[in-house]
Amino acid sequence: MSLQPNTKQKIGDQLFFTLPTIIVFTMAILAPFIYGLVLTFADMPNVMALTKPLKFVGFENYVKAFADKKFWAAMVLTIKYVIASIFFVNLVGFSLASLVTSGLKGQNFFRTALFTPNLIGGLVLGYIWRFIFVSSLPAIGESLQIELLRLGWLGDKDLAFLAIVIVTVWQLGGYMMIIFIAGLIGIPNDVIEAARIDGAIGLRRLIHITLPLMVPAFVVTIFMTLKSAFMVYDINYALTAGGPAGSTIMASMHIVAKAFTQNKFSVGQAQAIFLFVIVAVVSGVQVYYGKKKELEA
Repeated sequence: MSLQPNTKQKIGDQLFFTLPTIIVFTMAILAPFIYGLVLTFADMPNVMALTKPLKFVGFENYVKAFADKKFWAAMVLTIKYVIASIFFVNLVGFSLASLVTSGLKGQNFFRTALFTPNLIGGLVLGYIWRFIFVSSLPAIGESLQIELLRLGWLGDKDLAFLAIVIVTVWQLGGYMMIIFIAGLIGIPNDVIEAARIDGAIGLRRLIHITLPLMVPAFVVTIFMTLKSAFMVYDINYALTAGGPAGSTIMASMHIVAKAFTQNKFSVGQAQAIFLFVIVAVVSGVQVYYGKKKELEA
């Protein structure tokens, strides 16, 4: 059956708008991903070996990647970081959104100011906060006689991890605030008025009215925080460089070191596939249950 002229025109219009995007997506994302997957089955010590014919070794790289205890230690630390980031980033983002939608004087200025840290690159942000933790905080702690501030944060493994979380919250909190603002503004006024008439005010209204209606916003913010936290590298590298004594090396940093420092490119690529699968599964489960909760709400 031949296509009608109108149908052909529609297909032509769709290709005109979608084909460039498909080509760019294939070249920039799909093709490199497939090639990287192929390299996990080859003996590739470093990127210089890309000029040589591939020597396939089956699942040997995956066995080595799975047996790497340091990789799984970095993954455990990454999961802790993801959990802490999701909780504090969304808590701070929602709190800020509530504040700047409450009729606060100059709230538009505060919205802009609080969003600004998200515009700073992760490396620059990390080096700025590295200076703060190494020089500024100890000086302030010394002058105010506050022991916690006087401590060398980046020299203690627990405080160094906390420092990474703090910088992450400072960077992402304002961005999530914007999403929460859209959610709060989208709550119908008649629902708020009905809740007020029924006596639901303060914490009671927050728990029973606002939070259930904000589920769609939380689905988005948790997903974005989860993705960013699992893939963190720039802040991790600039702020602590994995120190002290390798105690803050997270998954992405370990993979980069494995591939480019230790010259085990294929093993590092196999670990990157492990990380991709973990992120995909966790993100998929989060979105599935988030959407299910959204329908129930």
